[in-house]
Parts: sequence; structure tokens; C-alpha cells
Amino acid sequence: MNKLLIVGTVAFDAIETPFGKTDKILGGAGTYIGLSASHFNLESAIVSIVGEDFPQEYINLLTDRNIDVSGLEVVKGGKTFFWSGRYHNDLNSRDTLDTQLNVLADFQPKVPQNFKNADVVMLGNLHPLVQSSVLDQMEAKPKLVVLDTMNFWMDCAMPELLEVIKRVDVITINDEEARQLSGEYSLVKAAAKIHAMGPKYVVIKKGEHGALLFEGKQIFFAPALPLEEVFDPTGAGDTFAGGFTGYITQSGDISFENMKKGIIQGSNLASFCVEKFGTERMLRLEKQEVVSRLKQFKSLTHFDIEI
Repeated sequence: MNKLLIVGTVAFDAIETPFGKTDKILGGAGTYIGLSASHFNLESAIVSIVGEDFPQEYINLLTDRNIDVSGLEVVKGGKTFFWSGRYHNDLNSRDTLDTQLNVLADFQPKVPQNFKNADVVMLGNLHPLVQSSVLDQMEAKPKLVVLDTMNFWMDCAMPELLEVIKRVDVITINDEEARQLSGEYSLVKAAAKIHAMGPKYVVIKKGEHGALLFEGKQIFFAPALPLEEVFDPTGAGDTFAGGFTGYITQSGDISFENMKKGIIQGSNLASFCVEKFGTERMLRLEKQEVVSRLKQFKSLTHFDIEI
């Protein structure tokens, strides 16, 4: 089986939406990416850090899905990264109520020896220096390196971010972040500018409006599945990234044509994530549900037309 190395937060979230609120629950980019990628036939490992307050049952949820946690550092006496946020009625915007870095403030990632030759590396949203240090530890050049980032790092660590962007094959960001990174409003122009920074592929996520994939002059658009109810959008982008990288890792094919399928797989899994609070839906997701919804995606976008 091919190997996927995932770097990202394993954390506590407290979420408030128009539909309710939670106390501290399992969250973090690394968690969502790992749970999503576990739906594919591959070996995966999460590199992250938690405190002594992180329940063993949460770690067991990861290992039960064959996710290697030997790169998950548990700091004795430490407290786990915590984020709290409140979503507005449109669920597209949110206010951060509290962020406690805790053990994440001093995170020095350590890649497990048996994943230093991973086929695909997924660099979840973290400080660019942390992302770079992971690439420095790889003993073989991965077939594909995928990076996720956000506007926060563009505001406070742009030089370091530009350096790590040079080293990756795919960047996944949302439309607002693409505009900020490139200085272009048109997403086509934005993608071209970001290409010039280093990545061969640019994935621009547009939330409920789908996702765009760019390679040079080639463009592919995948819609998001129209859902009757969106309960909590937390982790949807990371779930998308996990589905995308999980599919690519399983197939071993990094062509543009296969990336298109990866985009659909990611969009499909993200459509489940938003149906419940936090990771609840992903933890209960069955294979048959995934296949059934993939068929819905196919019927949504498939048409024959005479030209």
C-alpha cells in the first residue's frame, strides 16, 4: 500500500452555529484529514502534538481506522490546542471566540522513521516553518506534496510561506485566500500567479460553491453537492483535503485527469462532514454511503450534448 503522511493539528474545538453549540469536542486539521483519508486503501500517519488532557479514547478513534499515531507527541502536563468559534447565519462567515495554542506553540514535528519515504505528504494548516521542517525530514522525495494554508500566515509569516510554497506540488486554499496571496481578484489570474510561485497544481475551494483545479491553462470545476441542511462547516476544507490526498495516494497517479477524480472524492467526503457537529458524521460514515453519494455527484454533473 502507498503511504500518506499527514501533518496538522489534533485539537479540541468548541463550536456554535445557528443550530446549537458544543462543549470541547475532537477537532483539528490533522484529525479531519486523517478520518477522511481513512476511507481509502493506504497507510497513513499523523504528525501532531497534544497535551496530557487529550483523552486516550480520541487517540483510539484514530488507531481504530488504521492511522499510525507514532508521530503524535503527548506532552506530559501540557494542554491541547483549543479553538472556539461562532458561525453566522449564512454559515460562510464566523467569529473566532478563543484560540489557545498551548503545546502547539512549541511544536517541533518528528516524522516517524517508516514514513520518511511517504508517497504523498499532506501539510495541513500550520506555521510555514513547521511545514518546511517536515519536508526537511523526508529521506526520499515524495511523489506529491500538498500544502494547505490560510490568510493568518499570509499576514504574519509571508516570507516563510513563500519559501515553503516553492517546495510543494499542490496548494489548496479558499477563494479569499487565493486573492490575498496573489493580489488578483480573478481566480484564473490568481491561480496563474500562484503557479509562478512554485506549485504545479492550484486548488481553490469555494465552500458551498465547489472547487476549482488549475494546471497551467487547464481548468476543472467540481460543484458542491446541494444539501438540504448544513449543520456545521468546521473541518469541511480539511475533510476535502483528506479525500483528495487519500484518493491520490491510493491510486498512485498524479496526472491532471486523476486529480479531477481526487477533487470529486474530496468534495464527496466534505459533503458528509457538514451534516453534524465536528467529527461526529465522519466517525459514523459507512462505505456504502460514500459510494451512494458519489453516484449522486456523477448524475449531478454528467450530461451528453451534441456539438
